[in-house]
Amino acid sequence: MTRTIGLLYPESCKASHINMVRANPPTWSKNPLLALAHAVTPYTEAEKQGLDRTNWFLNEGSGYRTLQATKPQTIGYALTDSPVALLAWMYEKLHDWTDGYPWTDDEILTWVSIYLFSTAGPAASCRIYYEATHASASGVSRDRTGEWIDRVPLGLAYAPRELGIPPRIWGR
Repeated sequence: MTRTIGLLYPESCKASHINMVRANPPTWSKNPLLALAHAVTPYTEAEKQGLDRTNWFLNEGSGYRTLQATKPQTIGYALTDSPVALLAWMYEKLHDWTDGYPWTDDEILTWVSIYLFSTAGPAASCRIYYEATHASASGVSRDRTGEWIDRVPLGLAYAPRELGIPPRIWGR
């Protein structure tokens, strides 16, 4: 959301902060020096593990995003109608996305309760994925918010077991 604010209102946006930094390998046409470094520099063991984690997420862990980005109401009804569905949906993400944190039953139930008993309900959390991938009346879409906005300072959160971990030679 803040990236969209920075794109539409850069004079009013003090800064943006994001996690899940996405980076593609450098291309020869856009950044030949970085592409050359990428081509000749071997990956460290940590970078290889990061790429494995990234590939796991892209191939095995990102189906939730596709569902929420295309049919948010369908999963929204299931999460609203069934506390067991909500528990399973959320526990899977808490397990896969939090670096093996040892969740207690109370912590899990707190997370589920926040979604289940909020005024907006569990379905509200799904809609943002749809909105982020479909252009609005202003023309801002997921692809547009991926642009560099040079007038707005950007902070990046980096977690060692993030879902997508680009190697250092990709520009990090």
